Amino acid sequence: MGAGDLKNTEKFAVPKYQIILFSVRSNHQMQPVLTIIIPTFNRAGFLKESVLSVLAQTFTDYELIVIDDGSTDLTQEVMLEFPRVRYVACPENSGVSHARNLGIGMARGRYICFLDSDDLWVKNKLERQIRWMESHSDCQVCYTDEIWIRKGVRVNPMNKHRKYSGDIFAPSLPLCIVSPSSVLMRSSLFDEVGLFDEDLPVCEDYDLWLRISLKYPVHFIEEKLIVKQGGHEDQLSTKYWGMDRFRVVALEKLLRESSLSEERRGLVVKTLLQKCGILVQGFSKRGKVQEAERYQVLIEKYSHSS
Repeated sequence: MGAGDLKNTEKFAVPKYQIILFSVRSNHQMQPVLTIIIPTFNRAGFLKESVLSVLAQTFTDYELIVIDDGSTDLTQEVMLEFPRVRYVACPENSGVSHARNLGIGMARGRYICFLDSDDLWVKNKLERQIRWMESHSDCQVCYTDEIWIRKGVRVNPMNKHRKYSGDIFAPSLPLCIVSPSSVLMRSSLFDEVGLFDEDLPVCEDYDLWLRISLKYPVHFIEEKLIVKQGGHEDQLSTKYWGMDRFRVVALEKLLRESSLSEERRGLVVKTLLQKCGILVQGFSKRGKVQEAERYQVLIEKYSHSS
């Protein structure tokens, strides 16, 4: 990011529900190439390192927006250490999709990327991706390989998390293979495929990558350019049992998509039936009869399409 004079951090009241805390650089009038969006909620202990990993990037023509989704910890105090970063503090927690969408609405860059507030970037991550996108004008989105850290220990991803390049639609149906922190995409793509689904508390990224890969190839850069830190209790994947519930919602949305080819529709139905079967077993074991019946109804509804 370019150097420039900074005014003191100021508070502005904005219609509806968000308060924006940010600093203004008097000489930064040109549109940045890239907008980086960090959504965060009660992760003051992780956030500083995530922001520092952005500021250490070798590519510097960007704006960084941190969306604080109603944190009640020391997040605001952490962000006061970074007066060049645009900081948006929402007074209530509305979910990661809302936070990312708010950032997208504020973005000025022709590219957009995301960084989860517990993840880190390798210093040449942006440079590598921007170079690819600038030299491949037909590419809408690219993503990178990743290093996994679980409870402070490096681990190897399982085979089911294998990454693919090009047409990733079919490999993306069982589970999300694209990490939000690894993606860099053209901002115009959201005008075509829509934003993150705010009705999904989790698997919102699974839903979006399927919508994108339905229309466009996704390029995979085979370099480990992000560090995913997991295993902590506040992770959404830990909070919600039965993640397939939300994947089923995303799959049903796809089945309402008229542009699905017959082959792809068959793949979506097959995946949906598999996930519904798992959910029926899981809910039945937990004695949740109504929930099990709900997914049994879906099995009966879509069985004739498989």
